[in-house]
Amino acid sequence: MINKLLVVGTMAYDSIQTPYDKVENILGGAATYISLAASNFDINICIVSVIGEDFKSNHIDVLEKRNINLTGVEKIKGGKTFFWSGKYRENFNIRDTLKTKLNVLENFSPEVPSKWKNSKILLLGNLHPEVQLLALNQMSKKPELIILDTMNFWIDNFRETLDKVISGVDIICINNEEALDLTQQKTLVEAANKIQKCGPKYVIIKKGEHGAMIFNEENVFFSPAFPLKTIKDPTGAGDSFVGSFAGYLTQTNNFSFEGMKAGLIYASAIASFSVEQFGTYGLQSLNKKMIKDRITKLLDLTNFDSALINLDLL
Repeated sequence: MINKLLVVGTMAYDSIQTPYDKVENILGGAATYISLAASNFDINICIVSVIGEDFKSNHIDVLEKRNINLTGVEKIKGGKTFFWSGKYRENFNIRDTLKTKLNVLENFSPEVPSKWKNSKILLLGNLHPEVQLLALNQMSKKPELIILDTMNFWIDNFRETLDKVISGVDIICINNEEALDLTQQKTLVEAANKIQKCGPKYVIIKKGEHGAMIFNEENVFFSPAFPLKTIKDPTGAGDSFVGSFAGYLTQTNNFSFEGMKAGLIYASAIASFSVEQFGTYGLQSLNKKMIKDRITKLLDLTNFDSALINLDLL
C-alpha cells in the first residue's frame, strides 16, 4: 500500500482549436494528465483505462518513461481510442465540444490489477459514475484516501449513481460551476458545506485562473493560480491539478488540513505548466527544478510582512 496511487480514467486523443493555433490527434485523457502530473513525486502510479489498437507505441513510451504502470490498461483489438475535439473562444473561459467519439470507452469495464487493489490513494478521474463505482468496489480494502473528479454532464444525467460515488469518497475536486450545479446553492461556501454533508470530508473547488479553495468543516484555504503571460491550451489543467495534489499526498502521507493546503500549492504550480503548451507536452518536459522555481515564485505572491497589519488603525 505504501506510496501507491491508483488512477482510474480516460486515455484519449484530442484535437484542439484555440484563438492562436490548432493541433490534431494529440495525446490526452484525464488519466494521462493525472498520471503525468503525479509522476513528479516519488510514488508508484498505476492507470486503469482502455485504449484502442490505434494507440501509438511512442505514447506508451511517454508514460512508461515516467514509471507509470500500465498493467491496468486494456487494449481492445481492432478498436479505436476515445477521441475528443474542442474549440476555445477568445478568452479561453468558454469551450465548445465539436466532436466526441467514445469508441472503446463505450463498453469500458475497469479491471483493477490484483497488486494494486491495496493502493493507498484511489483517484477516480472524470468518468461515468458506474465505471467509478465498479473500480471502487474492486479494492481489497478501503484506500486511505479516495479522491473524486466529475463534471456537469454526469451531474445532470446520472445523478443517482453519482450520489452513490460521492457518498463513498473522502475528497471531491470540481470547478465552481460544477459545485453550484451539484448543490443548487448560490455561493461556493454554501455549496461546499452541503457537499460535505453528503460524505466527502474535503471539498476542493477549482476556479481556473482565479485559483482554488479547499473546505473542511469550518476550515477554508485559498491557493492562488500562478499568473501566466501566455496560455496555449487549458484542456488538461484540472486533471493536472488533481493529479499533482494526489501525488503530493501519496508521497507525504500527510492527510491533515495543513497537508491538504500544501498539496494545493504544489497542484497550482504543476498545473500551470500544463496550460503553457498544447496537450501533455508541458508535463512531459517538466522537471523538479522547474517545479521548485515556480513554487518559490508562487509563495512570493502571497508573502507579506504581517507586522504591517495593525488592527489598531481601525
